[in-house]
Amino acid sequence: MTTTEESTHSDDSTEAAVPARRPGPPPGSGPAARLMGGASTEKSMHFKASGLRLLGMMAPERKRLYALLLCGIAGVGLAVLTPRLLGKATDAIFTGVRGHEGIDFGQVRTILITTFVVVLGSVLFSFVQGRLTATIVQSTTYRLREQAETKLSRLPLNYFDKQPRGEVLSRTTNDIDNIAQTLQQAMGQIVRSVLTIVGVLVMMFWISPLLALVALISVPTSIVVTMAIGKRAQPQFIKQWSNTGKLNAHIEEMYTGHALVKVFGRQKESAETFDKHNDALYAAGFKAQFISGLIQPAMAFVGNLNYVLIAVIGGLRVSSGAMTLGDIQAFVQYSYEFNGPVTQVAAMSNLLQSGVASAERVFALLDAKEQSPDPQPPVRLEKVTGHVAFEGVSFRYDPAKPLIEDLHLEVHPGQTVAIVGPTGAGKTTLVNLLMRFYEVTGGRITVDGVDIAGMAREDLRAPIGMVLQDTWLIGGTIADNIAYGVGDVSRERVVAAARATHADRFVRTLPDGYDTVLDDEAGNLSAGEKQLLTIARAFLTEPQILVLDEATSSVDTRTEVLIQKAMNSLRRGRTSFVIAHRLSTIRDADVILVMESGSIVEQGTHDSLLAANGAYARLYASQFAQPVAEII
Repeated sequence: MTTTEESTHSDDSTEAAVPARRPGPPPGSGPAARLMGGASTEKSMHFKASGLRLLGMMAPERKRLYALLLCGIAGVGLAVLTPRLLGKATDAIFTGVRGHEGIDFGQVRTILITTFVVVLGSVLFSFVQGRLTATIVQSTTYRLREQAETKLSRLPLNYFDKQPRGEVLSRTTNDIDNIAQTLQQAMGQIVRSVLTIVGVLVMMFWISPLLALVALISVPTSIVVTMAIGKRAQPQFIKQWSNTGKLNAHIEEMYTGHALVKVFGRQKESAETFDKHNDALYAAGFKAQFISGLIQPAMAFVGNLNYVLIAVIGGLRVSSGAMTLGDIQAFVQYSYEFNGPVTQVAAMSNLLQSGVASAERVFALLDAKEQSPDPQPPVRLEKVTGHVAFEGVSFRYDPAKPLIEDLHLEVHPGQTVAIVGPTGAGKTTLVNLLMRFYEVTGGRITVDGVDIAGMAREDLRAPIGMVLQDTWLIGGTIADNIAYGVGDVSRERVVAAARATHADRFVRTLPDGYDTVLDDEAGNLSAGEKQLLTIARAFLTEPQILVLDEATSSVDTRTEVLIQKAMNSLRRGRTSFVIAHRLSTIRDADVILVMESGSIVEQGTHDSLLAANGAYARLYASQFAQPVAEII
């Protein structure tokens, strides 16, 4: 595609129908404020369903998950043998002290060496388990980012019209990072904790079934406490990440328009809005962390009560001779190791609540309604001549508010069509429909006799070049920006395009010329210079159909005249659509369309429309006659 912008929304669309995508300076009027007061795109998902869907994302890592499970079983299995071996060593020492033959240090040494080997093996398996966990988590989040990026490319333009950029960025960065952190910390820990609980229970029943039953009293209590606290924490985590997105949206829009914020003296209002979002995030985050933080001390309390019971009952059994000292020592260690993982699993619930809340927000993005798929098989034009026709086209952003109704227009190859009219008349909407940024609600648009609805969007947009009023440049060199629409192209062609559009003269004044590096905002260039680069970009693509939407609005009068000459050369033999407010720039157009309220009310040449003394004549007079009258 050879457009200089993927987004073409401008002030020509009705404000009520489509919210402006460019953030305005007054706080409370931007997209973040609309999100606060309007309908949210988030849908509440069940914790279990979202968690299972997140686990399903790891299905391609099935082999690594099996290896992770085996390493966990082996590592935990060796780890739970340690207290039993140490208990045997204690029994050997205690028996030697009580007997007359003395301590068998050879037996003790063998037990300790065996214990060392067992511990070393457990550590090695834990290391491999950690490595596998990191690989699984990073691979899963890598695919999740890919899905989010692919989804963004398939979403219709009206999705981005209704979403603050900061909110979309928060879902694709902060929320996915939080999911990765949750999986990284929770997955390995939970797997090891669950396996430890199972292994320790086996050893506890082996040593003393009675004490094992006493230890199990804490399990249902822990489950009830965890579920009760978790239900109260989950809504707060959802609010926390929702408020994070709103705060990011506000910061992004205030940073983008920071100059206008200062010009209009809105720093105080901006700070107040920031404080409002920040306070909401603080409140939700505090409640989420505080409520979920109650789980661990509650589990510790239950575990300590359980520990006291085991110590008392175990001491009585040792004194009666029912158990050895080594057995009770091992059991006490197992009891500690049993309560530890139970507490850890419970403590992980707050992390899981946060991760699943982020997953819900990402899934809401992935489940958003996509643009209609391209037809299969699509119709392809061998060569585009530029014959464009609008046949009974109707369109509305809001189903209840018509914008364009039954519009008919035919543009022959090589013609230059200028579209003029007041703000909100539907001028930019017309070319948006041609580009299939939006789909018509009635009628059809054809290119060389082929309905564009039957073409793949990529095939439709490939022969179309577009220059917009709002410039967009990538982070890279000036040469990279000019060549963006073509890709791999020689420096000679880049320079030739810059010369043809009169951008070469200012580029050569920069310290590094065409190798000057621009940041994302291109803050080291003026608005007019940035617009010249976008015009050079379109010039380099040599499109068959050219769309110019206020392409010279940011350049001075002399440069505008030079660019008009370059555009005349570029437009020769190509179909061109020129949207203009300055009528002096479209006098030489083959056809001038005057639009009002989504309809073409007049069409003709500059001279014929002036002679008709209609809508065009009134627009022309408002730009030229009135200022002259005021000066006189």
